[in-house]
Amino acid sequence: MNNAMSINVDGSSGMMARMGRKLGAARDRANRTACLLDARMRTLASMQPSAESEKGAVTAEYAVVLVAATAFAAVLVAIVKSDAVRTLLTNIIKKALSVG
Repeated sequence: MNNAMSINVDGSSGMMARMGRKLGAARDRANRTACLLDARMRTLASMQPSAESEKGAVTAEYAVVLVAATAFAAVLVAIVKSDAVRTLLTNIIKKALSVG
């Protein structure tokens, strides 16, 4: 009876519980190492310029420039159509065309 194995409250023996904890710790270390390796590989891959990563960038930049140019043109049209600017331009043209 001296060789009896102690049984824990959860039903596992002391040796099995220690083995489970060791396996769990080894699994946690392996997961942490795999995550760090994955992060390092992604960081290194993102540092290298590639044509694939910038494939749609030119199209997006072109679209932004077109939208900005259209907005600027709309503002200019609104300014030129205003009465004050129209009167100013008319007076400038009349002065330029008047003789003497």
